Amino acid sequence: MVWCYINDFIRAICYKKEMNKFLLFLPIVFIIIISAFLLIFLLQNKDPNKPPTALLHENLPNFKLNNLFKENKTLSTNDLNKKFVVINFFASWCTPCKAEHPLFFDIKKKYPNIFILGINMQDNNVDAIKFLNEDGNPYDYVGVDKNGFIGVEFGVVGLPETFLVDKFGKIIYKYLGPLTKEIVQNEIQPLL
Repeated sequence: MVWCYINDFIRAICYKKEMNKFLLFLPIVFIIIISAFLLIFLLQNKDPNKPPTALLHENLPNFKLNNLFKENKTLSTNDLNKKFVVINFFASWCTPCKAEHPLFFDIKKKYPNIFILGINMQDNNVDAIKFLNEDGNPYDYVGVDKNGFIGVEFGVVGLPETFLVDKFGKIIYKYLGPLTKEIVQNEIQPLL
């Protein structure tokens, strides 16, 4: 009995001319709504090379890194107090990391007071040591993040990634991808 009333109600709605007109305009309404959201997103000037980071303008996360060359030597967040720090996440298997590697020698030469921390992420220690012995080691300290846990704390989504930390321990800059001379000159040097 109830089913008959529901069935009659549905038929009445479907056969009304007004409802048919509404159903014809429904796809247009959806297209307008989707277009509005797309337009709002495009007007925000989002750069895919600069994804947001939850840590920007926040304190460094707490970490403790074993040294790549001397396993019994460690470095922690507290060791970086009152130092301007460049942190670079890299790996020996990462081709873009190898492309940006010489730029860290330039930074070290121009700004000798900056502490450059290299964090070797998810890499074989033997391969990382071989890479740094062959191509040179621009880092003041090379830490090991074998499982990627420290990278997760920093919000690293891919290699290489570079962070700048001021003397107060705040992250003031993050770059995802390989650095270039232009990025160093235009974005990093003004912050140093």
